[in-house]
Amino acid sequence: MKTSRCFLSLLTLLAAGRISSHAAEPDLLVSDFEGTDYGDWVATGEAFGSGPARGSLPNQMAVEGFMGHGVVNSYHGGDGSTGTLTSPKFVLSRKFIGFLIGGGGFEGKTCVNLVVDGKVVRSATGPNTEPGGSERLAASGWNVSELVGKSAQLIIVDDAKGGWGHISLDQIVQTDMAPPIAAKVLSHVSREVRLEKRWLQFPVKTGAKKRMVTVSIDGKAERRFEIELADAEPDWWAPLDVSAWKGKTIAVEVNQLPESSKAIESLRQADEMEGAENLYGELLRPQLHFSARRGWLNDPNGMVYFNGEYHLFFQHNPYGWNWGNMHWGHATSRDMVHWNEHGEVLYPDEMGPMFSGSAVVDWKNTSGFGKEGKPPLVLIYTAAGDPSVQALAYSTDGRSFSKYAGNPVVKQISNGNRDPKVFWHEPTQRWIQTLYVALPDPTKPDANGKPSSKDTIHFFSSQDLKNWTLMSVSDGFFECPDFFELPVDGDSSKKRWVLTAASSDYEVGTFDGTRFTSESGKIKGHKGRGFYAAQTFSDLPDQRRIQIGWLQAASPGMAFNQAMSLPLELSLRTTPEGPRLCWQPAREVESLRAATHQLGAQSLKEGGGNPAAGINGELLEIRADFNPGNSTEVAFNVRGVPVVYDVKKQELTVNGHRSAAPLRDRIQRLVIYSDRTAFEVFASDGLVYIPMPVIPKADARSVEVQVKGGQADFSRLDIFELKPAWEKSPR
Repeated sequence: MKTSRCFLSLLTLLAAGRISSHAAEPDLLVSDFEGTDYGDWVATGEAFGSGPARGSLPNQMAVEGFMGHGVVNSYHGGDGSTGTLTSPKFVLSRKFIGFLIGGGGFEGKTCVNLVVDGKVVRSATGPNTEPGGSERLAASGWNVSELVGKSAQLIIVDDAKGGWGHISLDQIVQTDMAPPIAAKVLSHVSREVRLEKRWLQFPVKTGAKKRMVTVSIDGKAERRFEIELADAEPDWWAPLDVSAWKGKTIAVEVNQLPESSKAIESLRQADEMEGAENLYGELLRPQLHFSARRGWLNDPNGMVYFNGEYHLFFQHNPYGWNWGNMHWGHATSRDMVHWNEHGEVLYPDEMGPMFSGSAVVDWKNTSGFGKEGKPPLVLIYTAAGDPSVQALAYSTDGRSFSKYAGNPVVKQISNGNRDPKVFWHEPTQRWIQTLYVALPDPTKPDANGKPSSKDTIHFFSSQDLKNWTLMSVSDGFFECPDFFELPVDGDSSKKRWVLTAASSDYEVGTFDGTRFTSESGKIKGHKGRGFYAAQTFSDLPDQRRIQIGWLQAASPGMAFNQAMSLPLELSLRTTPEGPRLCWQPAREVESLRAATHQLGAQSLKEGGGNPAAGINGELLEIRADFNPGNSTEVAFNVRGVPVVYDVKKQELTVNGHRSAAPLRDRIQRLVIYSDRTAFEVFASDGLVYIPMPVIPKADARSVEVQVKGGQADFSRLDIFELKPAWEKSPR
């Protein structure tokens, strides 16, 4: 048996004369987990194994800070395993319960609960919710003085998967010596609110523990989401649109809150969201790129042209700066540049959070969702619950959407199946769906001897969007597939199909209506950083193939996070290696030009003047066509961000990131866009696309062009100052 640290601390304090020797009874050990099994404790699931761990488990960081040799550790099988460990009943006979705790910090998910009369009366979690952290256990405990004499049980819970989805616990004692007290947590804290305005606003502290909030009307849960509620002063306010319920009384319940929290008391109603007076003018708000009004944004979804508008749906967490609570946000535009955000169209439901997908206009009303003269806009999405399935929603006005009552339309194939991309295939007169599916690969066991997963794209067909038949499978692509046909060099008689996925790597080949046959092998897509899950628009009236990707450009300290790329026009061009994708900014972006500096054809030599001297701007577009001649380097410094072309290596470096960028007919054609949180650079006639998250200094606004080692001849050097895409002009 281990000696109780609480008891040793008690002796120390007695010796120091800080408490009376009559104030405390000896500690009572509940469990020290030194046995080879759990004794009278009962384990369920797989997470806790058959007995206490002896420290770290396979693939786990070093577990430290426990006493003796044994420790409860729910990392058996990794973070994907779940389970509970329940103590026998015992009588509370001291003022405090102390313990050592580590692991995940997810309330209700990775925790130890004290249960009295069938109710959780105290709960504590480990300290970790984000990547990094430590597996060290730390002292914690509860004040249970008002419960003395009652029968209790302890339940150690691991109901979380993914990072920090485990809990560690050791040395549980009853004691009269106060341990470091875990804040008293109240369960099911609720408040009624009569709705009088459009927004109900929740206080957010980025990085705080996530709480589960349920908003109910007449006992029915209408919204349920996790949120990092601010117990005191918030970093920002997350708005919930309650206009549909105006005049009604709702119940707002939080699953758990510290007793001292002011979060639920501080809910605000308003007709304008907090900070609306400076919306889109915030310090790190992208001005050329779409970003959500509030919260986290990731994958573009359901990009489609419908009723004269470009529709951009996107993965959205309205209640947090980080990923979570996946909804489908919605914005529309007349030109793919100036966007108007409308709010959420798909909310998490009993089938799970709303993961990525696509949208189509069902012109022939094959689904039956349309009305006379009104073809439906149909969303195809992943409902990422357990099971994870594919589902439909539809609209005839492009604003209000209904989920199909017959969902799901594709049942779970594996634990990893998601991101349906659907299009109408005219030659076979049917819908085609590409779907990412992770399949077990018995030929490649993982570290635990189990089959690792194999990335595949499944091809399905349907006559009505509701009933789908598997046709074929392609290997090697991960997440967010897209599949489309393009002419080679603009020649409609020479077309090829392109299969791409989240990384933007792609293959070029043929499609017979059933199976895709690659002719190229996998080719690297973008050459930069922070560009992911790109999708292309469907139903464009001019037959262009326009792509938008998730631009992983953070806005630290803001009430919003991440952005979308510029709209990018795709084409296939012949190269010595075969047809290759090219990216160019869509012509619509030119509408943002506010001032033009055409510096004209000229030759630049090392040591010469800066032709861009005197040009100052925050939002810039630079177009430079040059023959590098006998120079060794052609360098641009745009707002302090270096964009440098190494002539000998035919290599372009953007903010320290290098990529091959071959000359085309001895000419290099560069296009550079600068924004507050990102640059986008195009080279080699679009064969090279380099997105680059970067935050230039706000006061860095100059442009410099220099040549080293010889002379470079410019046939074009144009610099455009751009205006913001948002209606409210910032700064």
